Amino acid sequence: MINEQIKDKEVRLIGQDGEQLGIMSAREAMKIAVEAELDLVKIAPMAKPPVCKIIDYGKYKYELVRKEKEAKKKQKTVEVKEIRLSPNIESNDLNTKINAAKKFISKGNKVKITLRFRGREMAHIHNSKHILDDFAEELSDIAMVEKAPKLEGRSMSIVLAEKK
Repeated sequence: MINEQIKDKEVRLIGQDGEQLGIMSAREAMKIAVEAELDLVKIAPMAKPPVCKIIDYGKYKYELVRKEKEAKKKQKTVEVKEIRLSPNIESNDLNTKINAAKKFISKGNKVKITLRFRGREMAHIHNSKHILDDFAEELSDIAMVEKAPKLEGRSMSIVLAEKK
């Protein structure tokens, strides 16, 4: 709330330099703000009495937006990249997939390795778990298993994340 929107009887006023000006009526506080050619802004509405500060509202809003943008720059989003395998994958193809996973992990992403079973392959699921274990073992120097191998419908998946 700013300027005339403040309807409280008494407010605690803080000057533009941050000094306490004491408790006074909202009208008096508004007069002081007008004399300084600045805005009266309610900072802490839940306090008893509410705390108001004399500041340039446009500049205050600009600073808030700038701080928000700065905070967004520093945060990093982690994506989950998926690599799909089949139970009868050859060793060269597996090495290619492992190299792709290394690139993803080195960039800070998580990697979900999915082993898809089709048709008759469903009967031999227990023989194929070693593929995921070997994959995780190859990447054990740079990645750790975040989610252990788990069968979900017609696919078995494992999630690897960068070691910290």
